[in-house]
Amino acid sequence: MALLIKLHTTEKALAAQKVNKYVFKVDSGANKIMVANEIKKTYKVKVLSVNIINIPRRSRRVGKTTGFKSGFKKAIITLAPGQTIEAKNI
Repeated sequence: MALLIKLHTTEKALAAQKVNKYVFKVDSGANKIMVANEIKKTYKVKVLSVNIINIPRRSRRVGKTTGFKSGFKKAIITLAPGQTIEAKNI
């Protein structure tokens, strides 16, 4: 099971990288401990804290057809000072 899906790149997420906070889309069954262990193992960095946010699905409409845009779970990882994660294709 791939716990980390991809690096979440929005303007707000990229601005947070300046203060050692990285945002990842994660698996819906992931918890804080699992995410912290995966980040430590994958990137060899010290994780100070993990905050998880569940983004709900949203209703979308195209013409007369209504549907949903799927929700997701994201994790905000705070790293120790001086540590970084290489922001390449994940």
